Amino acid sequence: MSQLLAVHDLQIEFKTQVGIVRAVNGISFTINSGETVAIVGESGSGKSVSALAMLNLLPQPPARIISGQIRFDGQNILTLPPAALRKLRGHKIGMIFQEPMTSLNPVLSIGRQITETLRQHLGLSARAARARAIELLNLVGIADPERRLKQYPHHLSGGMRQRVMIAIAISCEPRLLIADEPTTALDVTIQAQILLLLKTLTQRLGAALILITHNLGIVARYADRVNVMYAGRIVEEGPAVDVYRNPSHPYTLGLLNSVPRLDRPRQFKLDPIPGQPPDPAHLSTGCAFRPRCRYQTQDCATTPALQTVHGAHRSACWQLDSLRQIRAPDQSKS
Repeated sequence: MSQLLAVHDLQIEFKTQVGIVRAVNGISFTINSGETVAIVGESGSGKSVSALAMLNLLPQPPARIISGQIRFDGQNILTLPPAALRKLRGHKIGMIFQEPMTSLNPVLSIGRQITETLRQHLGLSARAARARAIELLNLVGIADPERRLKQYPHHLSGGMRQRVMIAIAISCEPRLLIADEPTTALDVTIQAQILLLLKTLTQRLGAALILITHNLGIVARYADRVNVMYAGRIVEEGPAVDVYRNPSHPYTLGLLNSVPRLDRPRQFKLDPIPGQPPDPAHLSTGCAFRPRCRYQTQDCATTPALQTVHGAHRSACWQLDSLRQIRAPDQSKS
């Protein structure tokens, strides 16, 4: 597989009334064509900010990209002129935003919002764009697409609005699809349908998929590789199978231990991570997870770098040798 996207040492901050907020603190990762990479972490870990930076959609100010590169197909997205960015967004890179009700325009029909992308990037006529829009709605599983084209976002259910967002995102058959919490506020049945649809469509189009989520169950089933983020940093990365079978950072271990599992007895108590995520405007020195970590030592006062666990599996923890002996209960069964 060829490398499609490479993020190197990306650092992003926001200027706010309470001071400078370091949202992303030097993350680096790659994604290959046809691959699904998940970015996992609690709210405020920097997942969505990183995704918006990949399309250079962050408002500047208050956002400021301090350093780093985001190279898509050899081009640094952060240095492209506005005209080149407009050709890239929605054409080569599609994005499914976190909340479809606020991402879809409430005063434009569904048909108008789908055909606008097709006419802008592919130069289709009004008739050809409408025919393609009907085809796309069929593809994402929306019944009676001719009637739906005339409707507005408030006429549709949450699951249908999410499907419309997917239809818009894949309309030009992008090479990279970014899905930012694509199943937020959907019931579990619709979640499964949406995720299966995304996986099927990306395989059909040969596109890469970045799946941004806090749901570890989603990652286990659909992702090839996982990047675990905490306080703007990637603290663990590797093939999904390796990360689940051999979690090698206390934060990853805590996330896995706090998820309900069907193979445990009903009386089994979850083991939540103590405390709260750190305030990004007042990060302390050293490992950001240290105040919540039960394995911390004096070494944790210094920020650890990612180090190899095995193969492509890496973790940023000073206690890596100790953690090799620590596993979530019955982890090998997952």
